[in-house]
Order: sequence, then C-alpha cells, then structure tokens
Amino acid sequence: MQYRKGAGGREWSALGFGCMRFPRNGNSIDTAATEKIILRAAELGVNYFDTAYIYPGSEECLGTILEKNGIREKVMIATKLPQYMISSPAAIEKYFQEQCRRLKTDYIDQYLMHMLTDLDAWHKLCALGIREWIEEKKKTGAIRQIGFSFHGNTEMFLKILEDYDWDFCQIQYNYMDEVSQAGRAGLQAAAAKGIPVVIMEPLRGGKLVSLLPESARERIARKGQGRGAAELAFRWLWDQPEVTCVLSGMNSMEMLEENCRAASEALPGCLSGEERELIAAVREDINAKLLVGCTGCGYCMPCPQGVDIPGAFRCYNLTATEGRGAGLKEYLQTVSLRREPPFPSQCIGCGKCERHCPQHLPIIEELKKADRTLRPWYIRAAAFTARKWLFRGKRKA
Repeated sequence: MQYRKGAGGREWSALGFGCMRFPRNGNSIDTAATEKIILRAAELGVNYFDTAYIYPGSEECLGTILEKNGIREKVMIATKLPQYMISSPAAIEKYFQEQCRRLKTDYIDQYLMHMLTDLDAWHKLCALGIREWIEEKKKTGAIRQIGFSFHGNTEMFLKILEDYDWDFCQIQYNYMDEVSQAGRAGLQAAAAKGIPVVIMEPLRGGKLVSLLPESARERIARKGQGRGAAELAFRWLWDQPEVTCVLSGMNSMEMLEENCRAASEALPGCLSGEERELIAAVREDINAKLLVGCTGCGYCMPCPQGVDIPGAFRCYNLTATEGRGAGLKEYLQTVSLRREPPFPSQCIGCGKCERHCPQHLPIIEELKKADRTLRPWYIRAAAFTARKWLFRGKRKA
C-alpha cells in the first residue's frame, strides 16, 4: 500500500474504503461478508474508512467490526454530520453523539460537513454555533480533523474552502469531472493551502466501468496493457500528487485485492504517455454521445440572470451518457440545491453567453431543451421543497 501525507501528521492510505456499499443480503448488510473484507483491507494497509450518518446501517456495522476485532486504533474513521438535517445547536451535538454510539468510539478521526453545495449552507451552520462547537470538540479530542464533502461548482467550492480553516476536504473527481464539480482547479487550490483531498466517485458510481461505450471497452482491451477500466481511472487520480486518498466502495474480496494491488503500484507521476493517450481516447468515446458540445470552459459565465450554463449542460449530457436518472440526480444534487436559483428557465435570451462561447454553441436554444429534460414538475417540486428546508431560518454568519 502506498501512503500520502494526510492531516494531523498521519499518513493516509492512497486507497480508502468507502462504506456506503457494503455487501448485502436483501435489504440488510451482510455483516459476516463485510467483516472479512474490512479485516482483509486493514491487513493490506487500508487505514481510511469513510461512512456517513445516512448510509443505512453502515456506521453501526463498521463500529461493531472494529470493536469486535480490536482494530479501532489501527484505522481512521471518517464520518459526516448531516448538515441538511440540522435546525438547532442542540441537533449538532445530538447527531454527533448518536454517531459515536453507532461507531462504538469516543472520538472521530475525520469529521465532515456532509454534502455542502452552497456557501449559505455552511453559513447557516455557523449561525448555529458550529465553529465554536468544532473548537470545543477538537480541544477535547472528540474530533481529530474537520472537513467537508462537496457537490457543486468550482466557484462555490473555492468560496467554502476560503471561509474556514479546514483540515481536509472531500470532492467528486475523476477523468470525466476534471472541469466540473470542484474540478482540477479546486483540487489544486486545496493542495496549495496544504489541505489533504479525499476523492469520492472515482468511477462515477461504477459507470466508468459498467456504462462505457463498446468502442471504449474495445480500446482498453487492445491498449490497456492488461489494466482494466477501473485501474486506469484510479491511476489517473493517483498520478496527481494533489490527490491524498481515493475512496472505493469495495463489496467483494476480489475487488479489494485488485484495488489494493493497483494502489501499491501507483505513485505520483505513475501514468505513462500511452495511458494518458488511452484515457483521452476513452473520454472522447464517452463524449461522442453528448447532446451539447460544452467543454465546461466557463467563458459563457457569469450569466446576468444567474443561470449556471455549464452545470445545466453537464447534467443534460449525463442523461445521454449515463441515463436520464443519473442526469436528474446530478442536477438536483449539484445545481438545484443552491439558495439562489440558477435554472435555465431564467434565461432571457440576451445573447451574452453566445458571444463569448469558443465553441459557438446555440446556448439559448440548448438551454430550453436542457430545462425541459432536467426539470420535470416533480424535480421542480423536490428542489423547491429541499431549498426551503435547507435554508429555513438562515441567518448571516
């Protein structure tokens, strides 16, 4: 196992264990199978285990296994405050204590604000006293490092990054999200501040393996030199020195062994020229299915009406490359849950974006198509309700 410098003077395994997708028997976690995989992961050197309050049964299962086998002190537990469920100062402490009980521990190594998408969501927590609460928990040792996980655009990520003295952060990042979400710019900004970066969705929930076009599968089989689609995607990440730890939801022993083998060989700068060319070609295979040729460059921004043009087109394209459900989910999660609506329907056709687009895209017309696809009535209703809940009673920090 390779290790990289994490927070608190401790080295973090380059491969982290994502605990959202434990093996299951029907609706329940298969505890026996999960225990074998976790113990083998620890034996192979994985020391970063990532869970969350809302992962069904995950915290309790992880805590039980670590306690039963006496390895709590050998590994680090990362879990997350469900900030979207918080409406009072007392609720912060309530959820934290419940998580400690589930995890059977009196301290959390890495504690994250879960799924921040908007600076206002963080400011709402600040108005409830989260800064002071964190300071007290760190003083007593109940929390070792504090961070946040992020879904949103690069601009918002940078604002959140600068608003607090974070110990680490967690972002969605892979070779298809290089200029979306926090993106490479966000990764490098965090690294420049000395903040370790944990990567989630390195395979976009497995879609960079299971949903690859046939042309991409054939290309990898021909030119991958024995490496599969998953390993190439992991190596693309580990090649970058700014990446600290890459999470993988490993629910089989075979997957664990393969990922650990790949992690043991992947140092910064490991990617060969041939591998770079292969990944670029695979990216083109995927992009051939795009509905709009938007590169996410951002030259169309800012929109005078507040429309997130690259965000809309990225999610619209996902409906073609990964399925409509994937695009709708991504749009609801990363764009719709902002305090100030950024929807395509706000476009008034001023044409500023089209005058600045290097690809000369018909942005105004494509935004109408994107809006029809991404915001059916039930998504509009869900987004409205979610924003009302997330930003209820919000006061300036």
